[in-house]
Amino acid sequence: MQIRKAVIPAAGLGTRFLPATKAIPKEMIPIIDKPMIQYIVEECVDAGIRDIILVSAEGKESIENHFGRSAGLEEFLRSKGKFDLLKIVERVSSMANIITVHQKSPMGLGHAVLTARAAVGNEPFAVLLGDDLIDAPVPCIRQLTQVFERHGTSVIGVMEVPREDVSKYGIVSGKKISDRLINVDLMVEKPDPASSPSRYACPGRYVLTPKIFDLLEKTKPGKSGEIQLTDALALLAAGEGLLAYLFEGTRYDTGDKLGYLEATAAFALKRPDLAPEARRILARLLES
Repeated sequence: MQIRKAVIPAAGLGTRFLPATKAIPKEMIPIIDKPMIQYIVEECVDAGIRDIILVSAEGKESIENHFGRSAGLEEFLRSKGKFDLLKIVERVSSMANIITVHQKSPMGLGHAVLTARAAVGNEPFAVLLGDDLIDAPVPCIRQLTQVFERHGTSVIGVMEVPREDVSKYGIVSGKKISDRLINVDLMVEKPDPASSPSRYACPGRYVLTPKIFDLLEKTKPGKSGEIQLTDALALLAAGEGLLAYLFEGTRYDTGDKLGYLEATAAFALKRPDLAPEARRILARLLES
């Protein structure tokens, strides 16, 4: 079954980027000249997913505005003959069908996904976190939809991390079906490195059946008062089944200051219009 819809939770407070996120949504902070969240939407579009459900919150209207029409700007660019820029602006507002739902209180990733239930309906869907960029020849979410289309089972993207970093992620373990595919039998949220069942971490890409909504409804908040998606995924693995796919690509945690800096440098070096001067700037800074 083809995946037609994607949920992008974007209701978080972005506390790791204060004071910038006091007035600017974390997802709107740019990597070069595009907001982080546009890279995520483009990943969906490049994977053939055009119905995007943004889980937003109070004070994040600029995200919706970014993907909406800007008639005044378009007319200005047209009148000045700046058709290259006009094309860029028009593409942003037409690349996808953006649906916005609001999470009224910050109750965790699981609750954010549950908030999108009515908009998703009774069909499988993708989930992409708004501050995890994955640079890959085949879009990461497309890699997962291909696995789902073959097996008909929910699948999460995973990457192997150093053992000392497992406490930053949800960690999965299970029996390997192939070099890149695991049948998940255990999920642990941010385990202690000494007791972690594996080093396979989920950085924020999922393709899920609608069964996850029923499980989220039953999931109780943890000590932090949040409903964890990991808890519902563990129940899904024990019942309907869950796969983990070791995706191909480079992941950048743009919600982290150093991860954001790394992503900015990496994406600058990928652009022909910026790469030569970017290399000179970085070399000069390293020498100083």
